[in-house]
Amino acid sequence: MGTDVLAVRQPLVSLTSAAKTATVLESGTMFVLNKVDGITVTLPASADLGTYFDFVVGTTVTSVGYKIITAAGTELLVGQALNCDTDTSNATIVFPALVGSSYISVIMNGSTTGGLKGDSVRFTKLNATTWLCNGRFNGTGTVATPFSAS
Repeated sequence: MGTDVLAVRQPLVSLTSAAKTATVLESGTMFVLNKVDGITVTLPASADLGTYFDFVVGTTVTSVGYKIITAAGTELLVGQALNCDTDTSNATIVFPALVGSSYISVIMNGSTTGGLKGDSVRFTKLNATTWLCNGRFNGTGTVATPFSAS
């Protein structure tokens, strides 16, 4: 296999520490969340436009939660989170993060807001104050929005 194939592979990093601050140089990386008692990931402040990160749950979280948060309270999230109720009806609900909302983080708690193995979310820097967030989550119980203002 030629080396040109290596250039198109997405970098994959397993996270097992309680905290991680992503850097602009890691743009394009898929971070695999692999800590059963939770991880907090901080997106880089003042990131270049087009900077993006993918997150996938490799290990279902059972306590604390997986949290991905902007570095500054002035950098807000827009987008949507699709959450499927897996333990009752398999109903799918889409939760929006609209312009004017005060959402700065996504929190997966291992049940109602996702955090189950296979859940995924992408963050893309759109402008100086906005990250686009699109996620697909599986929930148990009464599913709820993973978007948070803290």
